[in-house]
Amino acid sequence: MRILISGGAGFIGSHIADRFLREGWSVRVLDSLQPRVHPEGVPKHLSEEVDFLRGDVTNRLDWERALEGVDLVSHQAAYQDYVPDYSQFMATNVVGTALLFEVIAARKLPVRRVVVASSQAVYGEGQYLCPMHKMVLAFPRELWDLEKGLWEVTCPRCGMPVTPQLLEEPHPNPLSPYGTSKYAQEITALKLASLLSVPCVALRYSITQGPRQSLFNQYSGIARIFTLRLLQGKPPIAFEDGLLQRDYVHVRDVVEANWLASHDNRAVGQAFNVGSGRPTTVLEYARRLAAKLGRSIEPETPGIYRLGDARHSVSSIERLRSLGWEPRHGLDEILEDFLAWVSELGDVQRFFTDAHQQLLNMDVLRMSHAS
Repeated sequence: MRILISGGAGFIGSHIADRFLREGWSVRVLDSLQPRVHPEGVPKHLSEEVDFLRGDVTNRLDWERALEGVDLVSHQAAYQDYVPDYSQFMATNVVGTALLFEVIAARKLPVRRVVVASSQAVYGEGQYLCPMHKMVLAFPRELWDLEKGLWEVTCPRCGMPVTPQLLEEPHPNPLSPYGTSKYAQEITALKLASLLSVPCVALRYSITQGPRQSLFNQYSGIARIFTLRLLQGKPPIAFEDGLLQRDYVHVRDVVEANWLASHDNRAVGQAFNVGSGRPTTVLEYARRLAAKLGRSIEPETPGIYRLGDARHSVSSIERLRSLGWEPRHGLDEILEDFLAWVSELGDVQRFFTDAHQQLLNMDVLRMSHAS
C-alpha cells in the first residue's frame, strides 16, 4: 500500500509519514519546500525511507507524477500567511485541491481515499450563546471597537454580551482569507470526491503543536514567538488583553485522527474537528511555557491586536470522539515535547527575529488607542 502526502516535508505531514512507515506502508511526499518554511531545503526530520518529490500542488504534471501507483492521498499542503495574497490562498488551497481530483478523474486512478487537512479557521469569529437569541454566529468585531480596546464579542442581533460556545461542525462561518480558502477547499474536495465516488474526509485542525514546527515560519505562531522571546529573556507579548481562548492539540493526536480518517468508513463524506476541546487563555499558555523554561517572566499585554483574529476559538470534538478518537496529550506534554525539540536544534540564534515588529510594519498588528 502506498500513501501520497502533499506537504509531507512539513510539520504535520512528516509525522503522518512516520506513522504510515511504521505500519509498513510505502510513503511518497510531494512538497514545494517553500523557502519561508524550509529555507534549508529538505528537513533532516524527513525519513530517508520516504520517496520525496519536489513539486507544487498547483502544477498538473507534479500531481500526475506523484499520484502514480497511490492508494491513499493525505492532502496536507496549504498556503498560510498574514499577507493579503488572496489569490494565492485560493490558488494553492482550492485550485490545487480541484486539480488533485481532476487528475484522478482524467487518469481514472484507483485512489481508495483522500484525507484533506482543513482548519478551525473555517469558523471565523465563532459560535456564541445570547441570553435572548440563543445560539448565534458572531460577526467580525468592528475596527473601532478594537481600537478602543473593547475586545469581547456581542450579539449581532441585539448587541448584548454573549458566551463563547465550543465550535461545532455544522456552523462554518469563515472570516479570514485563509479560513475562507480552507472552507472552499473542503467543499471542493467533498463534492468532487462524491462525484467521482472517491471516499473523502476533511479534518479541521485546531492549533497543532509539538516537535518539528518551523522556527523560521512566522505562521508557526505562539509556540515559536513566545519561546524565542523567553529564551532571550524578553516577556511574551499577548494580544488584546491576553484572555483570548484557544485550543491546542498535540501533533501526535492529529496524526492519530488522520490514521482513523484514512481507515474508518464511518468518517467518509464528513468534516471533523481535531482539537483538545479545552480552552486555554493566551496568558495561561505564556505562564506555563515560562515555567517549563524556568523563567520568571510575566507576559505583557500592551493592547496589540491582530486584524482578522477571532476572540475565542475552541472546538467541540464530540463528532470525532464518537468514532473512538481521543486527544491523549495535554498542554504540558505539548510544551515539553516542543521545547525538547528546540533544545535539539542547538544554537537557535538564527531564528531570533522581531516578528512583532515585522507584523506591525505590515499593518497586520495594530495598537489600540486604549493602551
